[in-house]
Amino acid sequence: MLNKLRPALGRVLTPIGQAVARTGVSPNMITVIGTVGVVAGALGLYPLGEFFWGTVVITAFVLFDMLDGAVARVTGRISKWGAFLDSTSDRVADAAIFAGLMAGLLDTDRRPLAYVALYCLVAGVVVSYAKARAEGLGYTCDVGIAERSERLIIVLVAAGLDGLGVPYVLAGALWLLAALSTFTVGQRFLAVRRQALADDAPRPRVPEPRP
Repeated sequence: MLNKLRPALGRVLTPIGQAVARTGVSPNMITVIGTVGVVAGALGLYPLGEFFWGTVVITAFVLFDMLDGAVARVTGRISKWGAFLDSTSDRVADAAIFAGLMAGLLDTDRRPLAYVALYCLVAGVVVSYAKARAEGLGYTCDVGIAERSERLIIVLVAAGLDGLGVPYVLAGALWLLAALSTFTVGQRFLAVRRQALADDAPRPRVPEPRP
């Protein structure tokens, strides 16, 4: 859903990307630094129950990581390797966020909620894999009510508020995220199935021209 905002976001990030590009930092360096920062914040602070400060650190590096595309565009250094690195690093960062959150919830005796966080982790991986696999087969799979941006906003806002002592917000957000992720998986399965059935449908036979 938030992908519709990409053009506007790109216009905002382009001047920042130009400034960062002048420092000599490459897009791939930004991707790696952003991912390492997210992983460090998630696995270093969330398991300690520091949900607020963990969210602050993660959000800072998530925002930094958004600059890799802008720097790649203004420098003309767009590559297949960079796209692969960015996509794979996003999966690593997402896994670290939910794994750290799960560890922190287990440490605070909120075991049922930790299992919901685990489900959100797995569902998020399936959402991303479904799109990647569909595109590998030549199909489009851009549908989904809860893509990565939506999932990150929901979990980070809720974790930060939980760290400030706001009750029930994290539980509500994780259950909502579990439901939305499941629905998104269903949307992508249906989208690809429709395309696959259209490919397999019998086509009218074209008569051969007479000699």
